[in-house]
Amino acid sequence: MTRRRPGRDEHHTSGADGPYTGDGTGIDDLPGPGGGPGTDDLPGPGGGPGTDDRPDTDEAPGIGRRRFLGYVLAAPTLTVAAQLGAEALAPRAAAAAPALVPSPPGPAELLDLNDLLTLAALPTSHLLTIRLDPDGTAHLALPRAEVGQGVTTSSAMLVAEELDLPLDKVRVTLADARPELLFNQLTGGSNTTVSTYTPLRVAAAVARGRLLHAASLVLGQAVSTLTTKAGAVLSPTGALLGYGELAAKAAAVADSAVTVSLKDRSRFRVIGTGRNRVDALAAVTGRKEFAMDLRVPDALPTMICRPPTINGTVRSVANLAEVRAMPGVTDVVTVSTGVAVRARTFGQCVDAVRALRVDWGPGTAEGASDATVLAKLRRAELPLVVPPLPLLTKAVDARFTFHFASNAALETNCAIADVRTGSAEIWASLKAPIVAREQIALRLGLPPSAVRVHVTEGGGSFGRKLFHDAAHEAAEVSQALGKPVKLMWHRTDDFRQGRTHPMSTSRVRATYALGEILTYEQRHTSIATDFGHGIGELLTAEAARLPVADLAFSETMFQLTQISPYHLGVTTQLLAETDEGFNTGSMRNIYSPNVRCAQELVLDEVAKRTGQDGYALRRRLVKDPRARAVLDEVARAGEWGRTMPAGTAQGIAVHTEYHSAVAVLAEIDCRPETTGRKVPNAYTGPRVTKMVCAVDVGLAVNPRGLEAQMMGGIADGIALTLTSGLHLEDGHFLEGSWDQYFYTRQWNTPPELEIIVMPPTGDEPGGAGELAVAGATAAVACAYGRATGTMPTVFPLNHAAPLAFTPLPTVPPVPASPVDGRARAL
Repeated sequence: MTRRRPGRDEHHTSGADGPYTGDGTGIDDLPGPGGGPGTDDLPGPGGGPGTDDRPDTDEAPGIGRRRFLGYVLAAPTLTVAAQLGAEALAPRAAAAAPALVPSPPGPAELLDLNDLLTLAALPTSHLLTIRLDPDGTAHLALPRAEVGQGVTTSSAMLVAEELDLPLDKVRVTLADARPELLFNQLTGGSNTTVSTYTPLRVAAAVARGRLLHAASLVLGQAVSTLTTKAGAVLSPTGALLGYGELAAKAAAVADSAVTVSLKDRSRFRVIGTGRNRVDALAAVTGRKEFAMDLRVPDALPTMICRPPTINGTVRSVANLAEVRAMPGVTDVVTVSTGVAVRARTFGQCVDAVRALRVDWGPGTAEGASDATVLAKLRRAELPLVVPPLPLLTKAVDARFTFHFASNAALETNCAIADVRTGSAEIWASLKAPIVAREQIALRLGLPPSAVRVHVTEGGGSFGRKLFHDAAHEAAEVSQALGKPVKLMWHRTDDFRQGRTHPMSTSRVRATYALGEILTYEQRHTSIATDFGHGIGELLTAEAARLPVADLAFSETMFQLTQISPYHLGVTTQLLAETDEGFNTGSMRNIYSPNVRCAQELVLDEVAKRTGQDGYALRRRLVKDPRARAVLDEVARAGEWGRTMPAGTAQGIAVHTEYHSAVAVLAEIDCRPETTGRKVPNAYTGPRVTKMVCAVDVGLAVNPRGLEAQMMGGIADGIALTLTSGLHLEDGHFLEGSWDQYFYTRQWNTPPELEIIVMPPTGDEPGGAGELAVAGATAAVACAYGRATGTMPTVFPLNHAAPLAFTPLPTVPPVPASPVDGRARAL
C-alpha cells in the first residue's frame, strides 16, 4: 500500500506546540443587552485589544469573512461559545466547464443535503461550548456521534488550532441528547466537520482572547504584547502563565458578547496536518468504552428471541416456565419485537433464546423473495420519455439491479436501559439522540424531560445508528421487567432483522449523436428507505413516517444528494419507491453508490460505441474543475491506458457530493486462475488488484483521517460491486453471519492502494465520510465491464452464483455459542 499527499508538507510545521504571535484572535467587548459591557469584562492595560484585531483589508468592519460573534458564558471557570448567522455559510458555486451540450444545474448543485444540515444547525451553534479546566485542558462535549470516523480527533484539532493548545490537552466527549439543539445533534450526511468547523473555531478563539486579557491584568502588560504557545501565555519579558492558572481568572460572572477574528489558513499549525486519532491508544489497548463496556448497577445481559421472518410477531410461548428455570436466567418476557431473555451472562441468554418454543405470526415481508421484490420494483418504475430518433440519434438503454445489502457494523446493536417509575435512563451509540429520546419517552408514556439519553462511542455505523432500535427495545424490556438491562443483538439478528440498504433498480437511457450525449434519463426505483430519524429532531422524524409525506421526504433526499458530475445534455434523475415492509436505512450514502455506478457504466458504454477513450470522454464532459483535477490525478498516478493482459482492465469514475470531489481508478483481474482461486468458506471471484483514489474536500482538517475514510469507502465499494449482498427467500434473509456475508476480506483487498489528498482548494472543509463509496463502486464495475467485454447489470456480481455457505436455520433464530474458538483462531 502506498500513500502520497502532494502539496503542503505536514512535517515542516510545529503542530499545536509551535509559536504563535497573533493572527486574528483578538477580542473586542460588545455591549451587553443592557447597553454596556458586562461587569466581568477585562480591558487590556494597553488600552485596547491586540494588534491582530484589525479586520482583513478585503472585508468591512464588523462581522465578516473571518470575524465572528462569540460569547463568554457565566461559569466558575472559563466557558465560551460561538454565535453564527447565515453569512457563516459562504456560497460555494463551482465554475462551469464548457460543453457542447451543457446540462443545467440540478437541485443538489444549488443546495445539497450538506448545506441543508449546516443551515439547520446554525441557529443553535451558540450552544456548542468549550470549557477550560484548572488543569489546563479544554473540554468539548461534542453533540455528534463518534462511530469510528474520527470526528473526536478532527474536532479536537479545530479547538487546538485556535486555542494554541497541544492536541493532547483537548478532551472531547459525546454530549447527552440535548433537545434544545434541535437540528444540531444529527450525525449524518458527511456533515459533522462542515457544520462545526466555524463554531468550534470561534469558541476557541473567544477562549484564547479571554485568556490573553486575564494574563494582561495579572502581568500588567498590554494584550498586544502577549503571545500564546502550547497552552500558555508568554510576555516579552519571559513571564509565562499556563492556561490552567488563568482559567478561573478569565471566567465570567455574566454572559457577554465579543467579536473575534479567526486565523488565516496560512498560519495553521494543526489544521491540515496529518494527526493520529486521539483515541487510537485506547482502541488498540482495549480501554475504549462502548455501550457494552459500561457498568450500570444491576444491568444484566439481555437478548431477544426474534421471529423467523422479517418483523414477525409473537402469538404465544409454549415453554416460558421451563426457560425461566434455566441456569442463570432471571426473566423472560414478551415484547413487541419478540421474546426477551435476561440472564447472568450473554452465553446463558443465547442458550435460553435457542430453547424458547414460540408460535410466530406473519411478518411484513411474508413470502417475499428476490424475484418477487424485483417484479414489484419493475412495476413501480417511472417511464422514460425521450426515445432515440431513427437515423438521427442512438441510445444506450440499460436496467441495473442492486440487491439488498447489510449495513451491519462491526459492533452489533446494543443499549443499556434503566426504566423506573417516572423516569428512564438510556446508554447507546446514537446518531439522532434527540429523536431517540422523544420517541422512547412516547413509548414509555413518560414526559421527554423524564428520559435521559447518554451517547456512547460506537464500533461502526454506516447509517445503522441513525436508528435507535436497540435503545427502544432495551427501554421496553426494562419497563416490562422493572429492572435495568444490558441488551445486545446477536450477529445473526443484525443480518436478518436489522437495517438493510434497500434493493433497487436503475433504468437509464442516454441518447447520443456524433459522439455527443444529448439526453440522459435515470429512473431509480427502490424499496422504501426509512427516514424515520428525520434530520435529527421529532418533527421531521414524524413527518417522514406519514403515509404521504414519506415519499416526499425520500424524493427530497434524492434530489438533495444526487449530482451528475458531467454535462449530459438534458438530464433528469427521478426516484420512485415501493414496499415499506422491510427494515431499511441509508448505508454510508443513501442512493449515490447505485445511481453513480449505473451512470458511469452507461458512460463507458457510450465511449465504447463511439470509439472514445473513457477517461477522455469524462474529462471533456466533467462540470467542475476540481472534479477534473482529481480525475486527471488518478489517470496520471494510475497510468490510465497502460497495456494490460487479457482478462484484466482498468476502470475510472468520478463522484461529487457535499462540496467535495473524488476520482477512483481501479484495476481488476478476471482471469480464470484468479476467479477460480479457492479460499475456505468464502466466495472469491474477480480480484481488484489496484486502486488509486484522489480526493478534494476543499480543506482537509486531518489528511491522515481523510485517507482512512477513503480506504474504508473503497473497501465498501469493492464489496458492494463484487461480493456483499443479501439473498431474500420466503420472507427472510439467508445470510446470518460475517462468514456468509462476504464483505471485502484480506484476499479481496487490492495489494496496491494509493490515496492522494489534493492540496487545499478552499478555506473550509467539505464532506468526506461517505464520499469514496460511490466512486469506488462505479470504478470497480467499469473495470469489470472492460475486462470481460460485457457491461454488468446486477450487483453484487456474485448474487446469482451458487451460495458459498449453508444458511443457518431460522428456528432457533441464533446459532449456539461456539466452543471451538481456539481452533478457529489457528
